[in-house]
Amino acid sequence: MNPESIQRHGDELHAALLSRQPVAPLTEREPDITIDDAYRIQLRMIGHRLARGEIVVGKKIGVTSRAVQQMLQVFQPDFGHLLSGMVCAEGEPVPVNTLIAPRAEAEVAFVLKQDLDGPGVTAADVLRATDFVLPCFEIVDSRIRDWKIRIQDTIADNASCGVFVLGGQPRSLRGLDLAVAGMVVEKNGDIVSTSAGASVQGSPVNAVAWLANTLGALGIPLKAGEVILSGSQSPLMPAAAGDSFSCSVGGLGGCAVRFC
Repeated sequence: MNPESIQRHGDELHAALLSRQPVAPLTEREPDITIDDAYRIQLRMIGHRLARGEIVVGKKIGVTSRAVQQMLQVFQPDFGHLLSGMVCAEGEPVPVNTLIAPRAEAEVAFVLKQDLDGPGVTAADVLRATDFVLPCFEIVDSRIRDWKIRIQDTIADNASCGVFVLGGQPRSLRGLDLAVAGMVVEKNGDIVSTSAGASVQGSPVNAVAWLANTLGALGIPLKAGEVILSGSQSPLMPAAAGDSFSCSVGGLGGCAVRFC
């Protein structure tokens, strides 16, 4: 795609974010769009938010679990940038009228104490670089109409980032094997999902290593202090006003979010 098309689509997605009016899938309008094109559109979209005063606070990995891949028919991971305007405090309700078509997903968040600069990052490097982990909810949202996305659509849309909520108490990874840690997710008091960390690329630690290496190849390090969302361990669950969600992770604690 030419630079003018990249800019136009990035501007359009940012306008959709502000107006909460979704747009038609890019892959329908630009059948030759590549993944590289989509990431350039993503950076254009993010650039508008940075210009408005937001800052990058971390990164997210998307489409890591088989459940989410099958739901969206997207069969490879992607990444997006977490910005300061996406942070929601646990206990504060999330207004659904600030989003378009929110869906909740439960996962594990990593907070780094050291930079991770790929390629060549291993799971052991991730363990050494992690300060602590927390259970969390990411509320994904799509500026693409009706969630009719292919991998290029969600990448261009900043990996369908919405907002995120960190819960529980910080916990060191020392003595904690996230691959076998069970997660139970409830919606409005009913259990809707059970899983283990192994559902995310064998372990959330592996997912973070993948992200560090993928970004490293682009010259982008994961930085100390950043929050890394390692990928959903639950199906995407539509959220409406009045809904509440909670997750509990073995050895890690829980997180809760509600919508108004």
